[in-house]
This record gives sequence, C-alpha cells and structure tokens, in this order.
Amino acid sequence: MPQPSPSEIQEFLQHLWLERGLSKNTREAYQRDLKLFSQWLKEHLSSEGSLISANENNIRDFLTWRFQQGYHPRSTARQISSLRAFYRYLFQAEQVSTDITANIEMPRQGRSLPKTLSEEEVEALLESPDTNTLIGLRDRTMLEILYACGLRISELVNLNLDNINLRQGVIRVVGKGRKERLVPMGQSAIDWLEQYLKQARGELLNNHESRTVFPGRLARPMTRQTFWHRIKHYNTVAGISTEVSPHVLRHAFATHLLNHGADLRVVQLLLGHSDLSTTQIYTHIANHRLTELHQEHHPRG
Repeated sequence: MPQPSPSEIQEFLQHLWLERGLSKNTREAYQRDLKLFSQWLKEHLSSEGSLISANENNIRDFLTWRFQQGYHPRSTARQISSLRAFYRYLFQAEQVSTDITANIEMPRQGRSLPKTLSEEEVEALLESPDTNTLIGLRDRTMLEILYACGLRISELVNLNLDNINLRQGVIRVVGKGRKERLVPMGQSAIDWLEQYLKQARGELLNNHESRTVFPGRLARPMTRQTFWHRIKHYNTVAGISTEVSPHVLRHAFATHLLNHGADLRVVQLLLGHSDLSTTQIYTHIANHRLTELHQEHHPRG
C-alpha cells in the first residue's frame, strides 16, 4: 500500500481537533511522532516501508531502537500514544484491516514529583517585576493570575476580556479538550488586574483594537515562549535557585492549596484535570511537607 499522503495525515490531525479538541501544540507533537516513525521505517525497511503497510513487529522493533538510542520512557509513551491514535483512526476509517497497536504496552515510568516553590519563593518572584513600568505592571499581573488561578501558560496568554468577571472575581478558562472551568482569582490578583487594565493595557495596545488581556507585539496575544523568557528573567532577579517556569507556578498553586487543607477534588477542578489520578501526585508533595513540619515542630519528631 502507498505511504499516507500529507493530506491524509492532515485529515487525521483535523480529526483529532474536531473529535477530541486537542490543541495545536498537541497536534504538532502527533505530527512529529508520525514523521519520526515514518522516517525510521524508510531507513530500516528500505523504500517499501510505509505507515500503512507497517505491522506490529515493526512497531516493536522501533521501540527497541528508541530504547537503544536512550529515549526517555515518557517520550516513548507519548510516541506510542500518537501511533495508537493514528492506527485506531486508520482502522475505524477502514484504511487498514487491523489496529497494529492493540497489543503494544506503555513503558513503565517512574513517577517523578514535579518541581515546586516555597511560599516565600513565590512571594519573591511576584515582587521582582518593576511595576512602575508598563511591562513590569503587565508581568506582575500575569504572574499573580498564573499563581492565583493555577493556569496553564496557554490558558493565560489566550485570555480575553470576555473571560474575566471582576465583579464576581472569577476567570472562565478554556482548557484542554476545549473544556471550560470557572476559577476564582482571589483579592490580590483582582487588585493587580484592575490596576493593570486601568493603567497599562491601553498604552500597550497603542491604539490597536484587541480583546486580548495581555497583548504582546502588535496587540496580538503574547506567545508562550515570550512569557517563559519573562519568567526566566524574574527567576534571576528574585535569586531563586529552582528553575522557575509557568508550569512550576502551576505546581506551586496546587501544592500550597493542599498544604493549607484544600480538598483534592477541589484542586482537581481548579486545575482542569479530567482524572483525579493526575492530581494525586501533588499529595506526595503535601505529605512530604507535613512530614517535615512534624519533624521540625513535634517534640518526638
């Protein structure tokens, strides 16, 4: 059978968007994974190797090759997920007679704890922007909302004015799979947001029309990469030893809520996790902190 044409792969990616609501970044990751497997087939099975003509043994050989090349199990797990989605799609579309990934198991992964920050480190990070400047006020507000609401970076940079209700103090977030959730901001984030909207946003737009809350160049939404670099800068200014990223702040949001007694299911809803097991990893961090406090303060610790 012939190699799937670019249009067929694009149809698959379009299917992922329509049926599962996957983001552009996720679809691009699927595309990269398919290209990598396709290239491996061409190099190891001569010109006859193709995605459609591949079989289960080809996939197992490919995974063995990945292991020998030193790929991380987490990366391989994502690769398998991409292949599973693609071949399930081909099978359902009757382009292949069997789903060759049906018997492929995920690699075992050690469950690594996410990096997080202490409350003092978060405070130092939040105070690092120079709020006497337009950019500094914008960045301080973005950091406040990121930490107060536990947003993903893509959710933050894509916020528009219609997502915000200052009177009720909530943000309507459109997360993964286009699922919506309401997240409270807290008074500090509300105060900074009101100040930013009054004093900085209009000048940053420079007479351009936009509903974007945090505009970058030419009134367009700031890119994820730009804000990541902004955080890296403030990481240095604040003198924090941990490498801070937008996701580290999200982890800090969840961990600090649990440390202060929040229910795990509430944290799950605030983070937008569809499965509670995804949220449960934070209990390991919270329990570790409780053990430290017990050892530090209990007379028998």
